[in-house]
Amino acid sequence: MAPRPAWKGYLKLSLVTCAIELTNVVTHAEKVSFRILNRKTGNTVKRIYVDAGTGKPLEEGDEIKGYEVSDGDFVHIEEDEIEAVQIESSHTMSLDGFVEKSSIEQIYLDTPYYVSPADKVSEEAFAVIRDAMAARKMAGLARIVLYQRERPVVIEPLGKGMVLTTLRYDDTVRRPATVFEDIAAAKTDKDMIDLAQHIIDGKKTKFDPSKFDDRYEDALLELIRAKKAGKKAPKAKAPPKPSNVVNLFDALKKSLNAEGRGKAGKSSKPSARRPKAKASAPKRKSA
Repeated sequence: MAPRPAWKGYLKLSLVTCAIELTNVVTHAEKVSFRILNRKTGNTVKRIYVDAGTGKPLEEGDEIKGYEVSDGDFVHIEEDEIEAVQIESSHTMSLDGFVEKSSIEQIYLDTPYYVSPADKVSEEAFAVIRDAMAARKMAGLARIVLYQRERPVVIEPLGKGMVLTTLRYDDTVRRPATVFEDIAAAKTDKDMIDLAQHIIDGKKTKFDPSKFDDRYEDALLELIRAKKAGKKAPKAKAPPKPSNVVNLFDALKKSLNAEGRGKAGKSSKPSARRPKAKASAPKRKSA
């Protein structure tokens, strides 16, 4: 069964327009989910709206959205009034500018969606826009109203289709300096950097998302299977706690040996010389 589109509308490049649809990249269909039950009866429970003033539950259709303009003073907004709010990006994504995708800082990237032509008539125009961006190795910037919010987006070619990623607004993103400014500047030793680089070299691999397993979900499923079979919940195995590093240089050497004693290659084996300038540095502790 084909996934249901998250949005349908038009993609526009100057005077060229094609009908498109967005499909969620991520699915949560296979994840473990729990229902809330009544412990005494075992029945599922449901949530109801209760009037905060009277304490009485609301009848169906009595609830309405409200925007608080002052303390306790609300403007009532009907659902059809919200649906009637339409701007250009509600139905059309205009490609207003083009950038290199790598120029967008990772902290601004939010949610990805697949972009595909919505009908046969749009396939040619869609392919022209896609292939032109691919030839220039550029990504398009646009805006879209999604889930009652206008969001900036970046669109780029992906195989026979395209992928759209919503972007975060600048005023919603904490700049790195606000978090990292308290990190003290440290002068690192070249020999220790060399050792760390050789450990990294020995762990080089290729990105393969199929090898990522949700081990926490596996543990939950093990718990569920045990309870279903009438057994006790499996005893949790306490993970080993990392020990504090007393001597960073020695810890790096031991790490390199543990990774296969020079797996990165004998010809590039780092010097085992203990750094002289950092005689007091190993006393610092690191988690």
